[in-house]
Parts: sequence; C-alpha cells; structure tokens
Amino acid sequence: MNLLRPGQAGYADEITGFQTAVATAPAAVVAAESAEDVVAAVRYAAGHGLSVAVQATGHGLTAGTDGVLISTRRMTGVEIDPGARTARVEAGARWEAVIEAAGEHGLAPLSGSSPDVGVVGYTLSGGFGLMARRYGRAADHVRALDVVTADGELRRAEPGSDLFWALRGGRDGFGVVTAIEFALLPVRELYGGSLTFDSADVPAVLRAWRTWSAAAPDTLTTSLALIQYPDLPMVPAPVRGRHVAQVRIAYLGENGDDVVAPLRAAAPALADTLRTMPFTESGSIAAEPRQPHGYHGTNATVSQLNDAMLDAVLEHAGPGAAAPPVLIIDRLGGALARTPETPGVGWDSSAEFVVRALSVVDGDGVADVRRAHAKLFDALAPWTTGRLLPFVYGEHAPEEVAESVFPAADLRRLRELKQRYDAGNVFRAG
Repeated sequence: MNLLRPGQAGYADEITGFQTAVATAPAAVVAAESAEDVVAAVRYAAGHGLSVAVQATGHGLTAGTDGVLISTRRMTGVEIDPGARTARVEAGARWEAVIEAAGEHGLAPLSGSSPDVGVVGYTLSGGFGLMARRYGRAADHVRALDVVTADGELRRAEPGSDLFWALRGGRDGFGVVTAIEFALLPVRELYGGSLTFDSADVPAVLRAWRTWSAAAPDTLTTSLALIQYPDLPMVPAPVRGRHVAQVRIAYLGENGDDVVAPLRAAAPALADTLRTMPFTESGSIAAEPRQPHGYHGTNATVSQLNDAMLDAVLEHAGPGAAAPPVLIIDRLGGALARTPETPGVGWDSSAEFVVRALSVVDGDGVADVRRAHAKLFDALAPWTTGRLLPFVYGEHAPEEVAESVFPAADLRRLRELKQRYDAGNVFRAG
C-alpha cells in the first residue's frame, strides 16, 4: 500500500481532480493499484479512526475529506466479453477506454455526454446517458460489483442482495467499488450532433424544441443547452461572444434528417454538426470541456415545460440574464419512465424533463452562484417534482440532497443499510 502524507512527493497530484471547487486536505492518501490496496487502505482508516473518501478519475470529489483519500486512478483495467456483451471495468477507468474497447466488437456502453467521466462514479449515481430514452439508466444494466465495505472485506454484490440494490443509484456511503460488470448494447453508430442557434432565436427555439421533443420516439435522446460563450480567440468564430441555444441529439433510428427537419426549420442555425457517426465519436455531440475547473450546479425534475417556465428560464438563464449559468434541459420519458428488470435505488421516473444549471466558480464565488441558481429554481418550484443525483455538482448539504433525490421509502431503506454496513460511518464524505 502506497500511503502518502501532506508534504510528500505525489500527495498533491493524487488529490487534484477535474473539479477544483471542492477543497480537500486528507490526513493521508493511498495511491491504490489493486483491490488489495483498497482493502488495506480501509482497514488502515478504520484502525486509526479516520473517514474514507475516494478520488477516482473523471470528475472527482463531491465533498472534501480530512481522513483517508483512496486514489484509484491507476486501476484502469477494462475487459470486454463480446459473446456475453459485457464489460468488466476497474475503479479508475474512464468511459473513453470502455467506448473504444467495446467499439472494436460493434458494442457500446450506456455512457454519458462526456467520455472523460469515470465509469464507476457515473454509474453509481444512476448514469443518465446518450441512449437513456432507449435503454434507461446505466445503473439498471449492472451485473455485479466488487466492493470493499467498512469492515475491510472485499465482497461481490450481485442481483438480489441489499448491497447491490443500494449501490446502483445510492452512489456512496456503503463502500469502495473496485470493479463493476455491466451489459453492453449492440450499437455501432448513431445519428447525432447539435444544432446551434443565435441569441435572437433562443425564445423561438426553446418553444420549438419543447413541442418537437414531446413527440420524440424512444430511440431519440435529446437536450437543449443555453450557453454564454466568452469573446475569446480560442472560441470558434460562429459562437464567439454569443449567447446561444444548442440542441443536442443522439438518435438510434432511421432517417435522421427527416426527424430533425422541424428543428432546422425553427430558425437559421449558426452551426449544424448532425451526422451519422460511429458511437466511438459520440463525445463530439456535446463536446464538453476536458480541462480542470471549479463548478457548482443543481437541477430540478419537472412535470411539464409550459410557457411560464420557459419565460423563467429565459429571464434567469437566457440572453440578458444577470448571471447566466450553462442551462440544460433534458427530455426524459421513454425507458427512463419504465421499471427496469432489476431495480436499483429509485428516482423521479414520472418527470417529463429535468432542468439543470451549472456555473463556473472561482474562490468564494459559490455563494453568488447559489443565489443565482435559487432564483431560477424558485420560479420553477410549482412544477418541480424532485432532483436527479447525477446532476448535483459541487458541495451541497448531504441531508438536503438525500431528501430531494431519493423517494422516501428508498431513503429509509438506504439509512437502514447504512447502519448495517457502516455503523461507524467510515464512509461519511457522501
């Protein structure tokens, strides 16, 4: 077990992640290379009365820790079984590695918009991806989990066990997942990309997308983003300095151009990247940033998307808003509204859309961001039905998050299982 303390070479590198707005100063960092290292780290923490948190690859910590931080970024193994259409992935692997390996066999995982995200954290949060309306959440396709529990034992969690249920959507607080096995889908390519519209057309595009997406087939997963691009040389000329509406599309059916024709007719596009592409290029649809930065975000699931709600979105996140976040509205429904074969922790499956806001933060700026976000979500409150765990970014009060993202019955069961598997609250970071 490679244990590092503050001031030692390598310590700073291990605690640095994509999310720079979550400060952490652990008493020790374990640079794990195997499940055995994770076992040793958990036993060390328990023996010294320290809490445990995990820094994987991808988008990193959701809360800081002063205990033991287990860094799993060296655990990057990916194994594909093309016959069984499954993948076995270690704790530090990113989606891009799985996408490439599965793609060699004409298969695809239920990955998200960014291939840079870590597989395990994304999946344990629920996993809302590019094919969600067709196949549901990534958590619903997990076959098995290897997890080190608070007693320092490496266990295999499989369908039928309480631990298997809790980890798939409950995310953390029950152990350190060292490997995960999940199903792959027979998808080689999709029709995808984005349509980007100028500031003046944002109101019309919002309404056109709402109408169009409401009738979308389950084979189509789509979102609409409002983005204020900075006026900087590295930003592409068509969007530089503009506040745009960007419709993002991942479609698994036929005749993609015919399906999106109503959107193309809504307004002239600044950019149109829609095309048939191999799934291995699906990260280009949203083209999310890969450089580390600080950010804070939240979301709300909603029962509808009426004119009053769109007016609130425009006021607080559209062109002319005082402090516009990156605002994304995702169309839900389809497979997301159906009960999976092996349910995990529940979520708001009856919602029609989720509205999410994300803002870059520096230093003490998170307080201003919280206030700006509150104005938007207060305006949406009459139609709000809940919140989704995958889109809660930065540091939030754990109790408040739990009560807003989990159904009441599931939350009671999660708390009971927490007492069974971690009565000493070793995994308290989440």
